[in-house]
Amino acid sequence: AEAPNGELGVHVTAAHSPDVVMMDVRMPAMDGLEATRRIRAAEGPPVLILTTFDDDEVLWGAVEAGAAGFVLKDAPADELLDAVHAVARGGSWLDQRVMPRVLAALRRPGTAGGRSRPAAFDRLSDRELEVLVLVAKAMSNPEIADALHLSERTVKGHIGSIFSKLGARDRAAAIVAAYDAGVITSP
Repeated sequence: AEAPNGELGVHVTAAHSPDVVMMDVRMPAMDGLEATRRIRAAEGPPVLILTTFDDDEVLWGAVEAGAAGFVLKDAPADELLDAVHAVARGGSWLDQRVMPRVLAALRRPGTAGGRSRPAAFDRLSDRELEVLVLVAKAMSNPEIADALHLSERTVKGHIGSIFSKLGARDRAAAIVAAYDAGVITSP
């Protein structure tokens, strides 16, 4: 199904229950970021942002709205297909062209804006913090397992614990929380 604006996109999503929603950012009636917020607040399917706007405001707005992925419209067809599959499986996807900026932002010291670190991060074990840093580097569960010499099942357990302790619903939300808290400050 297709919708000409964000408001109708929210209604079409509720009516058709797709596995993944592909959402543009700039649309009439309601922009794609607000539509994404509403779809995710209603526990709708994962949203993949597909946009021509390669700027930080749109990128971080998409992540904060709950998007599971962010792809630029000029991405090759196979990359777009990979993004849809990753998001449909419950994963996250960031266009490789924006990844260097995301990682640079995560490494920037003092990103918490002078705020103290939220107590939720104090509840993370050292191993969970290690896993969170690797999640922020866009590593898959098998890659994290290999890097830390753990089983993939153990990595999944750590990630579930991180989500629970941080109140994050997915990898993107956990990364944003860590970035906002200034927890991730080194490569």
